[in-house]
Amino acid sequence: LLLIAFLSFLVPAAWVHGDPRRAAYPTDSQGHFCGQKGTPNENKTILFYFNLLRCTSPSVLLNLQCPTTQICVSKCPEKFLTYVEMQLLYTKDKSHWEDYRQFCKTTAKPVKSLTQLLLDDDCPTAIFPSKPFLQRCFPDFSTKNGTLTIGSQIVFQDGNGGTRSVIELRDAANGINKLLDAKSLGLKVFEDYATTWYWILIGLMIAMVLSWIFLILLRFIAGCLFWVFMIGVIGIIGYGIWHCYQQYTNLQEHPRSVLTVYDIGIQTNISMYFELQQTWFTLMIILCIIEVIVILMLIFLRNRIRVAIILLKEGSKAIGYVPSTLVYPALTFILLSICICYWVVTAVFLATSGVPVYKVIAPEGHCIHENQTCDPEIFNTTEIAKACPGALCNFAFYGGKSLYHQYIPTFHVYNLFVFLWLINFVVALGQCALAGAFATYYWAMKKPDDIPRYPLFTAFGRAIRYHTGSLAFGSLIIALIQMFKIVLEYLDHRLKRTENTLSKFLQCCLRCCFWCLENAIKFLNRNAYIMIAIYGRNFCRSAKDAFNLLMRNVLKVAVTDEVTYFVLFLGKILVAGSIGVLAFLFFTQRLPVIAQGPASLNYYWVPLLTVILGSYLIAHGFFSVYAMCVETIFICFCEDLERNDGSTEKPYFITPNLHGILIKKQLVPQKQKE
Repeated sequence: LLLIAFLSFLVPAAWVHGDPRRAAYPTDSQGHFCGQKGTPNENKTILFYFNLLRCTSPSVLLNLQCPTTQICVSKCPEKFLTYVEMQLLYTKDKSHWEDYRQFCKTTAKPVKSLTQLLLDDDCPTAIFPSKPFLQRCFPDFSTKNGTLTIGSQIVFQDGNGGTRSVIELRDAANGINKLLDAKSLGLKVFEDYATTWYWILIGLMIAMVLSWIFLILLRFIAGCLFWVFMIGVIGIIGYGIWHCYQQYTNLQEHPRSVLTVYDIGIQTNISMYFELQQTWFTLMIILCIIEVIVILMLIFLRNRIRVAIILLKEGSKAIGYVPSTLVYPALTFILLSICICYWVVTAVFLATSGVPVYKVIAPEGHCIHENQTCDPEIFNTTEIAKACPGALCNFAFYGGKSLYHQYIPTFHVYNLFVFLWLINFVVALGQCALAGAFATYYWAMKKPDDIPRYPLFTAFGRAIRYHTGSLAFGSLIIALIQMFKIVLEYLDHRLKRTENTLSKFLQCCLRCCFWCLENAIKFLNRNAYIMIAIYGRNFCRSAKDAFNLLMRNVLKVAVTDEVTYFVLFLGKILVAGSIGVLAFLFFTQRLPVIAQGPASLNYYWVPLLTVILGSYLIAHGFFSVYAMCVETIFICFCEDLERNDGSTEKPYFITPNLHGILIKKQLVPQKQKE
């Protein structure tokens, strides 16, 4: 109730105070959006800096703003020209002022002295060749005979009587780029998504169909399909090793760059790494290690894999009698999508909440009032303007001093926590509903005659009506652990520059402990939800009963759960790897026979990784039905052994074949001990 009550306040407040346009449009010094429809700047979509050389000031990083006037323009300058030169040309041809005035304020005039121009700050003292980048005018740099130039010049006049070099201009542009690198990467990724979204959907649809086919085939040819999984995974990893080796040898014969990873450092342009020999060699070594690990696991777990295959066959029968369980991952996907959309939309509105805040910026950095809030409408008449000649009252950010604006960081944390809670609740609801459906199958003596109609929908309704509190409590525990992990990652990010070895060691230990704790709690919760579905008890009682039951049957747990998950994991890897190979060949223009892939991608790995990750998640959603089925059957089997003895009065509910296999695997270790 407290969660719902707080959400009923947070979401409307964020929607009222937030404005996503603030994240989409650049903002000039007056706080106006560039390119927004229905405003005077509708056709002026680019932000222009009066004096880009001032962006080397330390205040760029302190205030996240360049200490110079910024206006919205329709295009960037295309030539060198100072204000003084424009005045000389204006006496002969007034068209020069028309070209220059588009980079000035609307109140600017062509007959001011240079001193008056600097005081009024109506026009830039000089313009230089630029081009739009991220909706901002940046210098149009080029290389001539290995020398960095702009407009074929190495030096230029700054309009104040001084001469500046291209290197100074590059440093100034880099000062802004430090603030825009992440946004640059984000926009390029967005462009790639806009170009390939339909191909990504097609790839995900193929992954869904392939997962469905595998699930259906598991019912009939589980043993044969396991060999398909094994050979397919080994083959896909082998193809990756071969491709990395080919790229590595090609770069050895025809090197594109003499740089190394240590030379380029950390770059937002990830494509640069794929031009290095070290990248492909490292990937080849990693894939070789994975290949060896998979082969060794298959060799040493071959006997237990046979048991897992029999369990999968039994699970296939259960799914065959309850086919609606194959559709349930789609419902889970819809619910998870709703939760993700809620979190993203609320986070964007919270991030853009507030009113424009203006601060005093002193270009020369010698003003005692610098960084104080100001009002641009009356700034020129205040004492600050008189005490600090040349100071500006520029837009800084969106914020406010109300109680709501002061708690926006807290709201972000709360919004993230609610997101984690909702995600885990949706997963818990699905696990409980599936466990109820498969438990109904197991405890039916005459299958399928004793199985009631619509067991999945009945179990889903029962979970919603009677077990919402238990599921919410279990998901709350996991959400708290995940929140602590996020806090640890945040602290690690803030303290990464410290040289304290002890703190780094403690952080590493805590990260490892929370990872183990999260997985242990997830395993226990999953079995607790099964006990809830079977007996209808509360979460704590069910968790206790599940833990005791698993401890009494710990040998059978080692035989069934982990090995079964390994077999299903091979299936997930096969689905994601198969779709990934096809996507790689398609997005790199290597499948022209089937279809022509998009040629204008910034990063082909953006849609590729999206397809691979999405395919794995889809396969995980479908194969998790099998995993939940096997685990439910196993828990019911353990309960069956304790409640019944196989006599006529108390017969076992499990099939004789599976009963013999599991009992045999339980007794073998005991005989070895004797």
